[in-house]
Amino acid sequence: MSESTDPVKTAELTLVDHLIELRDRIMKSLVAIVVVFLSLFYFANDIYTFVADPLLDVLPDNSGMIAIDPTSPFFAPFKLTFFVSLCLAAPYILYQVWSFIAPGLYKNEKEIAIPLFVSSVVLFYAGIAFAYYILFGFVFSFFVSVAPEGIMVTPDINSFLSFALAIFFAFGVAFEIPIAVFILIWTGILEPEDLVEKRPYVIVSCFVIGMLLTPPDPFSQTVLAIPMWMLFELGIFAGRFANRRAQEREQAEQQAGKS
Repeated sequence: MSESTDPVKTAELTLVDHLIELRDRIMKSLVAIVVVFLSLFYFANDIYTFVADPLLDVLPDNSGMIAIDPTSPFFAPFKLTFFVSLCLAAPYILYQVWSFIAPGLYKNEKEIAIPLFVSSVVLFYAGIAFAYYILFGFVFSFFVSVAPEGIMVTPDINSFLSFALAIFFAFGVAFEIPIAVFILIWTGILEPEDLVEKRPYVIVSCFVIGMLLTPPDPFSQTVLAIPMWMLFELGIFAGRFANRRAQEREQAEQQAGKS
């Protein structure tokens, strides 16, 4: 057998080609993040102020945030801007991921993967928006209201940033519940009926998570728990719909084969 037709050599070349393509797509993703970051860096302080507004609005009069570390006024907005750049570049990064894995997928897998990619980005953004526009107001109002008498609430900008980013990430991931439920159903790991039977445990888990991530009052816990439960139900609905479509496709193929 000639060297040009050696299957081992061919496999090695294919692996090298895939690694080169992966490197190129990783570089493109990094370049996209850097471009977005450089575009936003001039507005870093404005971005930080926008994110901190829900806290600043509930602080006592003549009070504000402080910077314990002398470098915090520069690095805190810097880190937040990088996080925003990563979020804004996420669709392009996912496009690069899709372009890399798409050639190895079957047609029916591609039909599912595209909506999953789009939905995952939209839901992650929705989780961040929910945390900022709904949760932050309740959380910061509660923390400021329970401060002991004589204690001036003046949060450190680095501590606030760490808290805000943790909440943004937690809620962004929590809002991916429909995607996780759908994948479990679509891959056959679980049936929709199995998840329906576990609904009481899921509801309790949602309220436990709400208790851990929000102030200890029933209203704030409910504000988080109910959307998480609805997202779980949405995942079951999407999984049932996909299963129904797959069954209809199989029946159509069987009928076409008989005719």
